[in-house]
Amino acid sequence: MSTSRESFGTGSLRGVSSLRSGLVDHRMARRHLINEYHRGRLGREEVCDAHPELMRAARGIGKQTETKCPICAVSNVVLVTYLFGPRLQAHGKVIADNKELAEFHRRPDEFTAYVVEACCGCKWHHLVRVVPIGGQRSDRRVG
Repeated sequence: MSTSRESFGTGSLRGVSSLRSGLVDHRMARRHLINEYHRGRLGREEVCDAHPELMRAARGIGKQTETKCPICAVSNVVLVTYLFGPRLQAHGKVIADNKELAEFHRRPDEFTAYVVEACCGCKWHHLVRVVPIGGQRSDRRVG
């Protein structure tokens, strides 16, 4: 998606404590964008512009779905999860599977997972949801 069409970037969500309370779902924004494309208000080059690194992650470790791409209707979309937080690289970490995500969830540090759907056929992509991960506090007392 073109950054000029976004009302805010995903980076603006990082570190906002109100997100700790739950999931942020982007289905309504997704539906709006798809409708604008099908109405001819957005060109394919505006919605099928996924970054090469996202495409590499989608082909390599993306989670396959049964959902057809809403743009090309040929390929199924895959889900790619990026994790951001303390002691991770600035560009985040791509999560390989649910086991790895569960390991981060058990940590005391707070992370934010961004789940992106991507089509390897036409390069459609969209942020699906933002999920708080981790922040598990131990009740054990040392002493």
